[in-house]
Amino acid sequence: MSRVLIVGAGLTGSLCACLLRRELADRVQIVVWEKSRGAGGRMSTSRSPSNMSCTADLGAQYITSTPYYSKIHKSFYEELLQHDILKPLEATMEGMMLKDEASINYVTPSGMSSIVKHYLRESAGAEVFFGHHVTHVSRRGSGWEVCRKEGDIGSLLKDSERQKLEAVSYSSRFALGLFYKAGVQISVPWAAKYVSNNPCIRYIAIDDKKRNLVSDKFGPSVVVHTSVPFGLQHVEKTLEEMQPVILQELQKLMPELPEPENIKCQKWRYSQVTGSVADCPGQITLLSEPLLVCGGDAFTHSNFDGCVESALKVFQVLKSSL
Repeated sequence: MSRVLIVGAGLTGSLCACLLRRELADRVQIVVWEKSRGAGGRMSTSRSPSNMSCTADLGAQYITSTPYYSKIHKSFYEELLQHDILKPLEATMEGMMLKDEASINYVTPSGMSSIVKHYLRESAGAEVFFGHHVTHVSRRGSGWEVCRKEGDIGSLLKDSERQKLEAVSYSSRFALGLFYKAGVQISVPWAAKYVSNNPCIRYIAIDDKKRNLVSDKFGPSVVVHTSVPFGLQHVEKTLEEMQPVILQELQKLMPELPEPENIKCQKWRYSQVTGSVADCPGQITLLSEPLLVCGGDAFTHSNFDGCVESALKVFQVLKSSL
């Protein structure tokens, strides 16, 4: 039986584990290593320390399915809708611009991480380890030795492969999650709003309202995303430096906003891919024997369908080699 290690429990990694379990269950032992304390990556869901039911998505906010992807990824959307993981976005989104009017927007009532957690559940039998930060991969006979110590995989890359990977570009941004006590009211006519006239803030969401999750058992949550230019300008600054700056700008935009019970500040150094790996749609195979494959949205584009595309490409490479 082959042993497959998947590094990263984000959307691409979790879906890869799910596809392997469903189609090759008797041929592979699946192990997933994730450096964070939980699953999700940029689709993670944060919780208030005072009330775990009060949640906020500080990364991906909703999923937009174009007519093209609604068709070719139909089975993935149908599965998530059937399990009530996805719901149509029905809340008011002020300032939203759609490239295709026929696109459908979806939200996740239980948070974006619920998608990733679903695929990990569907990969039942896979060994999932959090707090495992991979730093070194080295060849050992007919397999790989993967370590959590100082090192890198640079020696495994050809110059052409290194240049392609180094050419990938990302946007950067900061995000705030504001968590409130039960009973607090935030009276605005929208669930989310795109801001066009502020140098710092680009997007604000009353996150529970956006997900149609309003309850008297927990308070509302507010999500704030900075603009990409602001994020790039301040990307080397600390969260402690940037949190008061963002809060000050938020106060200008929403002077009646109540004082939150808890605040979480997040830096997305690698927010969205602005330039993917050239000529490697979905994945790149660094070595065929023993197999070493890289995938993720860096090889496609930073949304649900981009990650699904990459997961399918990586799975096909794995399937053909096992």
